Amino acid sequence: MDKKHDVMAILKLYELRRDPEMRTARKWYFSEFAPSSAMDVISLFQAGERASANYRMITSYWDTAASLVLNGGIDEKMFIDANTEHVFIYAKVADFLPEIRTIFREPGYLIHLETLVRRLPDFDSKMASRRKLNEMWTKVEPSK
Repeated sequence: MDKKHDVMAILKLYELRRDPEMRTARKWYFSEFAPSSAMDVISLFQAGERASANYRMITSYWDTAASLVLNGGIDEKMFIDANTEHVFIYAKVADFLPEIRTIFREPGYLIHLETLVRRLPDFDSKMASRRKLNEMWTKVEPSK
C-alpha cells in the first residue's frame, strides 16, 4: 500500500503547527493554560479574545487531525507514531469534557480527539505521563 498520501498529510499537519500564531497558541496551552474545572474552560469563551482564540485554535486543530485519522484520511499507526502532542492536549481537558459537553449541549465536542487518544493501547500510562508533564510545564500562579 502506498503511504505517500499519509506522509504528505502528516508533514502538512506538522507544517501548520509551525505557523507563528499556532506556535503562540501552543506555547500558551502548554505553559499557561491550567484549568482546574469545566468552568475554567468555559470561561475562556467569555473572557479575553486571545485566550479563547488560543484554546479554540489548539483544540479544533487536534480534533480535526483526529477526525482525518478516524475517517481513514491518514493511516492511524503512522499518525500515532509521528505525533504525541494530541495526547497532552486531551489530557488537560479530559476530566472536564463530560460537563463541558452538557453545558454546551454539544455531545460531540472534541469527540474525535477523545476517541483517537482513548484507542491508544497504553492509554492509562500515556495519560498519567501527560498529566505529570502538565504539572511540570504549566506555570500556575500561587493563590493569594
